[in-house]
Amino acid sequence: MKRQSVLPQQCILLMTCLLMALEAVPIDIDKTKVKGEAHAEGEKIENPDTGLYYDEYLRQVIDVLETDKHFREKLQTADIEEIKSGKLSRELDLVSHHVRTRLDELKRQEVARLRMLIKAKMDSVQDTGLDHQALLKQFEHLNHQNPDTFEPKDLDMLIKAATSDLENYDKTRHEEFKKYEMMKEHERREYLKTLDEEKRQREESKFEEMKKKHGDHPKVHHPGSKDQLKEVWEEADGLDPNEFDPKTFFKLHDVNNDGFLDEQELEALFTKELEKVYDPKNEEDDMVEMEEERLRMREHVMNEVDVNKDRLVTLEEFLRATEKKEFLEPDSWETLDQQQLFTEEELKEFESHISQQEDELRKKAEDLQKQKEELQRQHDQLQAQKQEFQQVVKQMEQKKLQQGSPPAGPAGELKFQPPGEQKVGEAPNHPAGGDQPLPPGHVQEPAARTEHVQVHP
Repeated sequence: MKRQSVLPQQCILLMTCLLMALEAVPIDIDKTKVKGEAHAEGEKIENPDTGLYYDEYLRQVIDVLETDKHFREKLQTADIEEIKSGKLSRELDLVSHHVRTRLDELKRQEVARLRMLIKAKMDSVQDTGLDHQALLKQFEHLNHQNPDTFEPKDLDMLIKAATSDLENYDKTRHEEFKKYEMMKEHERREYLKTLDEEKRQREESKFEEMKKKHGDHPKVHHPGSKDQLKEVWEEADGLDPNEFDPKTFFKLHDVNNDGFLDEQELEALFTKELEKVYDPKNEEDDMVEMEEERLRMREHVMNEVDVNKDRLVTLEEFLRATEKKEFLEPDSWETLDQQQLFTEEELKEFESHISQQEDELRKKAEDLQKQKEELQRQHDQLQAQKQEFQQVVKQMEQKKLQQGSPPAGPAGELKFQPPGEQKVGEAPNHPAGGDQPLPPGHVQEPAARTEHVQVHP
C-alpha cells in the first residue's frame, strides 16, 4: 500500500499564505557541520499531496491568491480563528480584477472536472437521467449553485472543507489500518482452514516465529524526547551529542525555513526510530505497519507540543516542550507489535460484514449470469428465426424458377425483363422487317444501306 503524505496546516489555503508572509526566527547556526546538502537559497520546496480529492484545485487557488498584495497584507494581521470563521473570506471583494478573473476560471475548470467524474461514475452503472446539479451538492469545497464565478462563499467553503478533511484524515487512516490488520488475520485463518492438521501446525509455528522475530528489535525512544532528538542530532545531522541545542535543532529541521515544524517535518524525525523496527528486506516486517507507527508518533508529539492545535509547532512551543519532565524522563514507547489492535468481537463483526458483502456480490453475479443466459436465449431465438426466414425465401425463389417466373431481388423487383417488356423511358429497338405491328397510317421506311446510292432527277 502506497502511503499518501498529509499536507500540513499551511496548505489549508490561506494558512499557507499566512506562513509564507511571516519571517522565520533567526538563529545563528553553523550548517557546515551538518550532513547532506542544504537547499539552495530561493529554491521552492514542493509540498506533498494532501490526499484530498480537490488537492490540485486547492493548490491553484492558493497560488493565485498569493499574487495579490492586499490579500497578503490582510493575512499578516489575521489569526487562525478569523481564517477558519470565514471573516477573511470577505476580503476577496477587494482583490484585483485579474485575480478574480483567474479564480473564476479555476472554479469553472473544477466544476467541469467534477461533472466529468460524476458522468463517468454514472455511466459505469448505466444510469440515465443524470442530474449534475443535484450530484454536485455532495462536494463541499465549492458553491455549486454558482458554477461560473468564484465568490467569498467559495473561499469560505474551501477553507472549512480543507480544514475539516485534514483534521479527519488521521482518524480515517487509523480506521483503514485497523481494517487492513483484520483482513490480514481473516485471510490467514481462512487459509489455515484449507490445510490438513500437519500443515496447519507448521503454518502456526511459522507465524509465531515471525512475530517473535519482528518483536526482537532495539529499544525505541519515546517520540519527541531528548534521547530521541539527540539520536537524530548525532546520527542524521552528524553533530556532537554533547553540544545538543534545541534552538539549533529546530532551525535545522525547519526544512522550508518558514518558522514552523509542520507534520511532514516532524515525521521525518522518526525515521531512525522506525528503522530499528522495520526493514523492507525482512519478510516479517510490514511497511504498512511502519507508516501507521510513524503517524502515531507524529500525532503523539503534536498532542504534547502543539498548544494552539493549529497542526504546526512554533519555536516557542518546541522550546517550552523541552522544559517539561516528560522530555527528560519519558515513559516507554509501545510499538504496534506490543499493542492489541483489535478484539475477537471486532474481528467477528468484520468477518460478518465481509460475508454479507460476499453474499451480495454472489447474488449480483447470479443475476448477471441469468441476464447473460436470457440474452443468449434471445440471440439463439433470433438466429433461428433468421435461418427460417432465409429458408422460406430460398424455397419461394426455387418455386418461381420452376414455374418460369424470374427470381425476385431483395426488394421484390425482377432481376431481368421478360421478352417484349422495356423499362420506362427507353425507346423501342425493333429490327427492320420485324413482326411487330405498325401504328395506323405509318409507312415503314426502307432499311438503311451501307452503300451510297446516287439519285438522279
